[in-house]
Amino acid sequence: MTVHTSWRRRATLSTVALACCASALAGLPAGASAAPSSSPVSSAAAATFTDDFNGAAGSAVDGSKWQIETGDNVNNHERQYYTSGNKNAALDGQGNLVITARKENPENYQCWYGKCEYTSSRLNTSGKFTQTYGHVEARMKVPKGQGMWPAFWMLGADIGNVGWPQSGEIDVMENVGFEPGTVHGTLHGPGYSGSGGIGAGYTLPGGEAFSDKFHTFAVDWSPNKVTWSVDGNVYQTRTPADLGGKQWVFDKPFFLILNLAVGGYWPGDPDGNTSFPQQLVVDYVHVTTNN
Repeated sequence: MTVHTSWRRRATLSTVALACCASALAGLPAGASAAPSSSPVSSAAAATFTDDFNGAAGSAVDGSKWQIETGDNVNNHERQYYTSGNKNAALDGQGNLVITARKENPENYQCWYGKCEYTSSRLNTSGKFTQTYGHVEARMKVPKGQGMWPAFWMLGADIGNVGWPQSGEIDVMENVGFEPGTVHGTLHGPGYSGSGGIGAGYTLPGGEAFSDKFHTFAVDWSPNKVTWSVDGNVYQTRTPADLGGKQWVFDKPFFLILNLAVGGYWPGDPDGNTSFPQQLVVDYVHVTTNN
């Protein structure tokens, strides 16, 4: 696939404008499934952010915890328009948040390429919740199909002052539709952003796909170390030693992001075999402290 070194997300927020990146992971190792090992979460850890998405079917997310971003994204060449409210992100009444990507444009939204072809949603906790270090976890069922790009990730809270990639980015989980059985975890920072991000992939055994059922994606984050796991199976750990002398920018507050993109440089655009609507179903997002 074509590798671009300046893949960045762009969206307009109701209270803050961010220029944020997405992982461009071409060339990173796909990573065979690691042997099962326990995710290093202490029983004494204290919960700092909990959203189990309980509420009436069709209701919007809790506005005290999340804000909804709106707009398109020229920098990644994504095809969707992120809508407001509960149009593309709503509770299902069964304890899940459902982010839905649709092939539609009922409001005549305009994107970087002309009239938008798709709608979806992107949420973040900027200005509402940030944390330095801890265990960050989400249980999710991802969509399927060419062009789908769900992600659970974090950005440095100082992005408005220092910009990206100086802010740092921790991608807890990204999946692209042409790799149904693989997810990626990545660090981005100054000198190792975009396709130069530091990370690896985790692949399910036996040809399973992540869209088949729910899986738990997590990072354990401490000074000078980030460790990724899927369903409790640790598959990579990164420290400043992995950066080749470049700056480690992960010892400060970060906020959370959930989104479902459609198309873009990395996943490629949907094709005739991609069905819509597609859904990213999120059972919960939990953050705890380290012990």
